[in-house]
Amino acid sequence: MFELISTPWIVVCFILWFYFLLNSYKGQPKGLWTLALANTGERFGYYTMLAVFTLFLQANFGFDEKLTSTIFSSFLMLVYFLPLFGGMLADKFGYSKMVTIGIFIMFAGYVLLSMPLGKESIGIIAMAGALLLISFGTGLFKGNLQVMVGDLYNDPQYADKRDSGFQLFYMAINVGALFAPTAAIRIMEWAQTAYGVSETDSYHFAFGVAFASLIVSILIYYIGKSTFKQVITPTKKEAAKTVEQVTDTLTPAETRERIICLILVFAVVLFFWMAFHQNGLTLTFFARDYTATTSTGIESMLFDVRNLLACIFIVYGIFGIFQTKGLCRIVAGVLIVAGIAFLIGMLPEEGTSVGVSAPIFQQFNACFVVMLTPVSIALFGWLAKIGKEPKAPVKIGLGMLVAAAAYLMMTAFSIGLPIPAYDAEGTNLHMADVTPNLLINTYLILTFAELLLSPIGISFVTKVAPPKYKGMMMGGWFVSTALGNFLVQIPGYLWGKELYIVWGVLAGICLLAAIFIFAIIKKLNKVA
Repeated sequence: MFELISTPWIVVCFILWFYFLLNSYKGQPKGLWTLALANTGERFGYYTMLAVFTLFLQANFGFDEKLTSTIFSSFLMLVYFLPLFGGMLADKFGYSKMVTIGIFIMFAGYVLLSMPLGKESIGIIAMAGALLLISFGTGLFKGNLQVMVGDLYNDPQYADKRDSGFQLFYMAINVGALFAPTAAIRIMEWAQTAYGVSETDSYHFAFGVAFASLIVSILIYYIGKSTFKQVITPTKKEAAKTVEQVTDTLTPAETRERIICLILVFAVVLFFWMAFHQNGLTLTFFARDYTATTSTGIESMLFDVRNLLACIFIVYGIFGIFQTKGLCRIVAGVLIVAGIAFLIGMLPEEGTSVGVSAPIFQQFNACFVVMLTPVSIALFGWLAKIGKEPKAPVKIGLGMLVAAAAYLMMTAFSIGLPIPAYDAEGTNLHMADVTPNLLINTYLILTFAELLLSPIGISFVTKVAPPKYKGMMMGGWFVSTALGNFLVQIPGYLWGKELYIVWGVLAGICLLAAIFIFAIIKKLNKVA
């Protein structure tokens, strides 16, 4: 009986949570919500596609792990490298114009990817063309939408709300990503049952979800256009003039020192992205080949996204009780009670098991980002009050250490597991039934690392970059991310060897990067 009302219940709680967010972050420009929701739809589609993409390459085309790794990492590299050129085009033709063009190009790419064109040459060509369209469209959309969000805060009345605004924006991305793996799996199961298609063909239905979500993004963007009309401009000539008028008091030596420091940070964080984005590659391979395919008891509840949402509501409610007043505090209390009641109602019966699909694990990173955001804000806020908050370079170094810890754990628990094996047709064999908790805890630790490094790194760039080189230095951050994504393929080439070698290499790289950044920490802190 509870199962029948569980979804409406969680929808009501979600609305209350959104109300709580609106009232916890008062004074934000209206355009923030439009742009954030438009981005949520786009990211939902992107992560739905990404959740099953590597599995699709192998199931549909028969690619081995090495070729799959190359295609996957090259795609990620383009997605993060092309915003550099998207920004250059926007400087000349206008940010909002490039965002609009980009979203339609992405739409065309997802439509092409959703078409079942077989596994021969035409299918491979169509897949490659789709990836190029998605990459180029994202390059026009991704960075430029963030610039538009930033421009909302050029108005002095919103200047002190910039940081909290971007926190909401970052959260919106991960809300979209949170639902993506479940959507991909459910739509594939539905297609197989309703239309009798094979598992291989059902991947195209998951890609169809991606282009459908872009339609929602387009509608949100155009319907709410009046809320951010102040940042819609044909060109950025006026903004460029404003930048030129900023007084640059740095000497040539100071400018050079800051650029060198930023380049050193870029060199470190690219190894983080190499390790972090294994979630779509070797960690997914591990989920498919080595992780138990069923789960029972309390653990099984983690594979229902509604239960994860209930946990998120409880966490935000707890913080709201202490940080808000009046009606908002009452709503926070309701979220706590409703979340706990929901989880009690969803307790599984003894002996009940649920299926565990490899892509579902990718929901945990997004869940943990949303859940841990208020924890991170509160922790560093408290440290700042007592004068103990570490500077940005220290946080980045700590992030690398935390990432190393995640892969050290994977290394330890992989000792003794058999190496990957294949049947006569080259299909991957299921080698073991490792508890799903191993991957869940790995994603939790990697999320801690992400929160220490990703938003802090962007903040560091905007603070340290010399005024006349800020655009170029932010482009450098994207290029660093792109290069890290290209290196994602290296562990994929190691797949087939002992597992502790794959994870040990990642742990070692993160550890060496952390040692390097702490070795130059005085130099970095000097400009931070």
